[in-house]
Amino acid sequence: MPISKMPESDYILSCDIGGTHITSAIVEKSTWTIVEETITRSSVNSLENAKTIFSSWTNNMKACLDKFNNRINQVGIAAPGPFDYDRGIALMKGQSKYDSLYNICVTEPIVEGLGQEISIRYINDAAAFLQGEVFGCGLDHHECILGVTLGTGLGSAVWRNGEKAFDANLWDTPYQDSIFEEYLVTRWFVRRFKELTGIEEKGLKEILANYPDKDETKQLLQEYSENLANFLKFFSKKYQCNYFVIGGNIVNAWDKIFSDKSILADYQIEIGKYQEHAAIIGAAALFSE
Repeated sequence: MPISKMPESDYILSCDIGGTHITSAIVEKSTWTIVEETITRSSVNSLENAKTIFSSWTNNMKACLDKFNNRINQVGIAAPGPFDYDRGIALMKGQSKYDSLYNICVTEPIVEGLGQEISIRYINDAAAFLQGEVFGCGLDHHECILGVTLGTGLGSAVWRNGEKAFDANLWDTPYQDSIFEEYLVTRWFVRRFKELTGIEEKGLKEILANYPDKDETKQLLQEYSENLANFLKFFSKKYQCNYFVIGGNIVNAWDKIFSDKSILADYQIEIGKYQEHAAIIGAAALFSE
């Protein structure tokens, strides 16, 4: 059944850009709900050149727009940091994603790729995730909630009652011999598993699928749980809050990582209900006024 036409101001194109994918959808503005039929997910090779990356992004956005009858004139984009969200300038470098976009204003290439004049606003992906989960799950009566996203990067965000979520920007906080991000993202699992076994896998999913009973796998999960518990402790203390909503691809293995839940006894933890779709809602809310 075709989607009935509504005034274009009632709808927003919203996109969640990660290190390996882009997901776009149309969001209905008055209720902040996603038009399910328009959800469009594509893979992105974030190590490619800028032209190829922009093409991947805009092809996905156009495929989403093709599923909707109305002209859209607003786009909200959730993107990983470092990023100048006010000016739309990518600042990622040396993080195994989007190096080729460093110091580039991404707005013009996106507008050019879409082939139409359109207003674009940006928000940190972790802040968008938290914002979407808070309102999507009716958690907005709490005084404070902290958000963490675990995937190709480490995202952290803070929501306080009556305010919009903001990026806590804790990814590069010093930890052990490096920074927290280097101990909490997908590449840590790959690197550490190779150190323990000499075996190189693509990520945690493959490690758990191929070596579920290996002693080194159990050690890997134990070390990760300690690293993450240390981060939650640091984050909680910094903002005097013990309520967390956690998302990202790594949470798919949450029960295996935290087989011993006692390490989390000091915190109230929710695993995100909407996950990547939460960021879609949060990015659309950039046009809430």
